[in-house]
Amino acid sequence: MTDLFTAAGPPPAPADQPAHAERMAWLRLARTPGIGPIRFFALLERFSTAEAAIEAAQSGKFAAEFSAQGKPLSIPSMAQAEAELALIDDADAVLITANDPGYPFRLRHIADPPPVLTVRGDAAALTQPSLAIVGARNASGNGRRFAHELARQLAEQNIVVVSGLARGIDTAAHHGVVQAGGVTIAAIASGADIAYPAENAALMADIAQTGAVISERPWGSIAKAQHFPRRNRIIAGLSVGTIVVEAALRSGSLITAKLAGDYGREIFAVPGSPLDERHRGCNRLLRDGAHFVECAADILTIAEPLLQAQTKAAPVVRKQPPRPAKPQPVSGAPAAKPATAALEKTVLDLLSPEPLPVDELIRQCHASASDVLDCLMDLEMMGQINRHAGNCVAIASS
Repeated sequence: MTDLFTAAGPPPAPADQPAHAERMAWLRLARTPGIGPIRFFALLERFSTAEAAIEAAQSGKFAAEFSAQGKPLSIPSMAQAEAELALIDDADAVLITANDPGYPFRLRHIADPPPVLTVRGDAAALTQPSLAIVGARNASGNGRRFAHELARQLAEQNIVVVSGLARGIDTAAHHGVVQAGGVTIAAIASGADIAYPAENAALMADIAQTGAVISERPWGSIAKAQHFPRRNRIIAGLSVGTIVVEAALRSGSLITAKLAGDYGREIFAVPGSPLDERHRGCNRLLRDGAHFVECAADILTIAEPLLQAQTKAAPVVRKQPPRPAKPQPVSGAPAAKPATAALEKTVLDLLSPEPLPVDELIRQCHASASDVLDCLMDLEMMGQINRHAGNCVAIASS
């Protein structure tokens, strides 16, 4: 496998190898249950081409190399591969393999790069200088606001921001880039046509218009729990550094940070209150040597030389002028009045020991100002929140 990961990357198909047939063979082999990336490239090294590997499997002469738990592997047919490719083409998406020139250089050089990637949007975004922003799904209001602002500032420096389209920090980061008119990449654990969570379908469509949505999973695949850690390696592998905004001690964000460290990439962490479980992972990263982050300048000081060295490609050109943030309801009745208990949970999830402006809380709750203010009064009377100067509130210290 070593020869596949020289500076030149995996070898191209031989001149006498029909390009389409080899491309389909890559897809078929990558979609075979029981063949992960490491085994895929071991077979490619053993048989020189994916088509030769499939021919060897079908010959029956290499049963031990093409079996799992004593059973022969079930390699998808050419018709199945053609059907998937037709769906990708119909959606104006593209399939790229690890020996294509447009395959991201940094991702190609991790230990287990995806043999194939489906890309919706601009595949050229994958070769541009990028940083990852990840964090808690149940992020605080302050955490979301910080991630949004940080991503916006990085986008204004023509830096591509990579994240995972998850709730919380990921969503805030993607929104920050899109609203700045920048380029963001969503690496997802489902097929490139399936939004997860479903509430981010519109955001995913926006990202595909201005950046890229990428997946190693088959078209139409539903995300399952075991796919998210594998998705995390793509986020870490694409980027010169990973920024963690909020993370519990046991979280996918820390997995991404660990992978980034394993790949020799920079790790950045935003400090937070030790009273909030959502900051303990970041504080641990800082204790273990991650770069301290309070603003974009803290990141650029470390990452800028690496970003400049990442690629010789032309700098990112914004595809649209910056657009203002979509207005959120701050007064008047929302489309559907949230139940009291549900709104209380939303408010408490957004609050942390760090004071958050009430106006920002109302904006993130997507509820009317009067409902949120009534809820805050109830929570204050129950001793669950504290008021602070500047019309700010925070969760009460236990």
